[in-house]
Amino acid sequence: MSDFIVIREDDEPYDFGAIADAVYKKLNQTDKLSIELDFVSADEIRRLNSENRSVDRVTDVLSFPYLEGIKGKVIRREDFPDDLDEETDSVLIGSVCICLDRAKEQAEEYGHSLKREVCYLALHGFLHCFGFDHIEKSDEEEMTALADEIMRGLDINR
Repeated sequence: MSDFIVIREDDEPYDFGAIADAVYKKLNQTDKLSIELDFVSADEIRRLNSENRSVDRVTDVLSFPYLEGIKGKVIRREDFPDDLDEETDSVLIGSVCICLDRAKEQAEEYGHSLKREVCYLALHGFLHCFGFDHIEKSDEEEMTALADEIMRGLDINR
């Protein structure tokens, strides 16, 4: 297992560490990194979405990457001395918020398990923290292909 740490404050039984570890390995990371993962209410994610994206609606996941220009790069702690988390002795690269209520709705809508939906949302958020995005079609295709590959590797299927 890598030194990638996921900090969370919930009791969900999903193995987010395995997802984070798969992303860490796929992206060839070597230093100790961390991403905060939190589950929030529909009201809270709507507020965050409105404040941060000027979109006044409930969404499924929001990511808050802390580092810029890191897509496709190995993150080295010496390059980010101001982003070290003293508590975990790791580079804190971002945070992810998931709305479980919205995830439940989407799991039903897409016809797959809640576990699959929540794991996909966490993975999606982690990739954003590593600099991936889906604004342009080519970026969306790259991010989706990477997410699908990681999900298959973890045997988390629809």
